[in-house]
Amino acid sequence: MNRYVLIAVLLVMALAMATPAGAQETGADEGEELAKKLANPIASLISVPLQYNYDQNYGSNDNGYKSLLNIQPVIPFPINKDLNLITRTIIPLVAQHDIPSGSSESGLGDILQSFFLSPKQPFKGWIIGVGPVLLYPSATDSTLGGGKWGAGPTVVALRQDSGWTYGVLFNHVWSFAGQESRDSISSTFMQPFLSYITKTKTTLGINTESTYDWKNEQWSVPLNLTVSQLLMAGKMPLSLMVGVRYWADSPSNGPDGLGFRAGITFLFPQ
Repeated sequence: MNRYVLIAVLLVMALAMATPAGAQETGADEGEELAKKLANPIASLISVPLQYNYDQNYGSNDNGYKSLLNIQPVIPFPINKDLNLITRTIIPLVAQHDIPSGSSESGLGDILQSFFLSPKQPFKGWIIGVGPVLLYPSATDSTLGGGKWGAGPTVVALRQDSGWTYGVLFNHVWSFAGQESRDSISSTFMQPFLSYITKTKTTLGINTESTYDWKNEQWSVPLNLTVSQLLMAGKMPLSLMVGVRYWADSPSNGPDGLGFRAGITFLFPQ
C-alpha cells in the first residue's frame, strides 16, 4: 500500500459513483437537509466517510511522507424520544516512508471511537453531544500506533443557521493500559470548524484539527480548507470532497508545509 494506490482507489470509487447516467442532484428540500446533516458531526444520519490525507516533509531531512486513509463510519442509535447515541469511529490505514528515517511501513493504525449522547432537539439553538472516547491499540506495526489503551471525555457543540455551521469538537485521551515499554498518552484534541452551504449544495469549510501532547509538550496544528459537493448516484446520495491543509505547527520531526485531502462520503438516510 502506498499513497498512489490510495489516491487511485479513492478516485476510481468517486468516478464510479458520481458519473453514471442516472446521477442527478437531489431535490431541493432533501438535498438541503442532507447537506446540513453532513456538516453536523453528530447528525442522526448513517454515513461512511472515506477520507484520504497526504502530508510530507517529515523528519530531520524533510524526506518523510505519509498517506492516511481514514474510514469513519457514523451510526446513530435512538435511546428514547429525547436522546440519540451517536457513534463515530476512525479506522486509520497508514502508509509512510522515512518516518522514522530509512524505514517504510504500512498497515492499520490505532482506532479511535467516540460515543455522543445528544438531545434530538437543539438546546437554545445549540446542538450538543457529550460522552466518552476510547483508543484501541490496534496498530499492526509499532511505528503506526502508541501501543496503549486510552479513554477520556469528548464534547461537541455547534449551531446551524442560514447555511452556516460553526462549532467545536473536543476530546482528551489518557492511556490506562498497554505495553509497558511504550510512552504513556495524555493528548488533547480540539477541532473548531466553520462551513457554509451554497444553494447548489456545495459546502465550503475551514477547520483546524489541533492536538496537544502533554507528555512531550508539543502542538500539531493543521489548518484545513475543503470544498465538498452533494450528489446523487442513482438513488444513493453521496458527497465528494477535496481540500488542502497547511501545517501551522508540528513536532520537530513532524510534517511541514502543505498537505492534501480528498474524500467520499456514502449516505444512508433513514
